[in-house]
Amino acid sequence: MADEYALVSRGKLKLKTDSEIKKKKSKKHNKKEKEKLERGAQEELESIKTTAEEHHSQTRHLTKAEVSYKKMQEKMQEKRIMEKASLTHKQRVEKFNEHLDSLTEHFDIPKVSWTK
Repeated sequence: MADEYALVSRGKLKLKTDSEIKKKKSKKHNKKEKEKLERGAQEELESIKTTAEEHHSQTRHLTKAEVSYKKMQEKMQEKRIMEKASLTHKQRVEKFNEHLDSLTEHFDIPKVSWTK
């Protein structure tokens, strides 16, 4: 029977309080380490820029059709933006309500009532 309780602690239970909980202290970093990290980050940015420039120089040039297609896409996008920006929110809500009024009763949401 003594073997079963060999691992049990025999003292009174201790409650944790704020004074007993120790806070971890933050480590102070050296300025030299920060400078090394900054230099490494700058070197990485420079290497990324150089690889991007090399990749850009290797890519093919766009044909006339591709250039005109991109220009048309940009024009159409600007047109859509201008149409959306021309109406205020209130005007859009009114237009939507008019559209809903023009629909037949078939599209109305049926009223759900548990009492009737």
